[in-house]
Amino acid sequence: LAPRAGTCYQQAKQVLHAAVPERLQGRERETGILRQFLREHVLGRRPGSLYVSGAPGTGKTACLSRVLLDCKDELAGSRTVVLNCMALGSPQSVFPALAQHLGLPVATGRERIRSLEKHLTAQGPMVLLVLDELDQLESKGQDVLYTLFEWPQLPSSRLVLVGLANALDLTDRSLARLAAHPAGSPQLLHFPPYTKEQLTRILQERLGQVAGDPVLDSAALQFCARKVSAVSGDARKALDVCRRAVEVVELEVRGQTLLKPLPGGES
Repeated sequence: LAPRAGTCYQQAKQVLHAAVPERLQGRERETGILRQFLREHVLGRRPGSLYVSGAPGTGKTACLSRVLLDCKDELAGSRTVVLNCMALGSPQSVFPALAQHLGLPVATGRERIRSLEKHLTAQGPMVLLVLDELDQLESKGQDVLYTLFEWPQLPSSRLVLVGLANALDLTDRSLARLAAHPAGSPQLLHFPPYTKEQLTRILQERLGQVAGDPVLDSAALQFCARKVSAVSGDARKALDVCRRAVEVVELEVRGQTLLKPLPGGES
């Protein structure tokens, strides 16, 4: 890392944030499958469910967010509800949260589920329900997960359900009963950990947006990618490590600038 004008470090830190980029490196296949699923089910008015699994930082949420942004116009005729289950107080809280998003009157207990089922099987636009951190809805007897995944199977249902979770075996472990239903099991999509090459490309593409000479040396990026891929293949971790490296150098450079007089007698 060479000492450089302060602004390039600010820019570097900005591009290394875990925001959703224009194009997701190494996730072309998964993005295609998600897009195809939404077109087939939401636009094709075919209720169904998709279970997306993968360790943290493998791009599940980023990919789905990208696809939802890209297909915004196509999906304009349907209702999209995105809930992060981590933010819910309990597995049961998913029902009032959904009812609120759909503008349904507040009901309690069994009545709440009944009114939601009535709403989701009545005439109207397709409803796309995205549940991130789905593992949080695991409960005794798995009644919450079963209820949700059985909704797309109801006669004249208009629900398309997409669940994202870290656990690869949540459906085998918790939703075995669904497999007994002819169309019961959700479609599965797994996000594998990022490889060293994919992580290197992600970091290069992000830092390539900063003007001038590279802020981080190519060998340093590869070293970071190799270490992170060996442990977890978590892209957020790789972005984090590089962002911290930039912060360290930025502090060093700032310290040197304060101590040394600049050439030409400038203050």
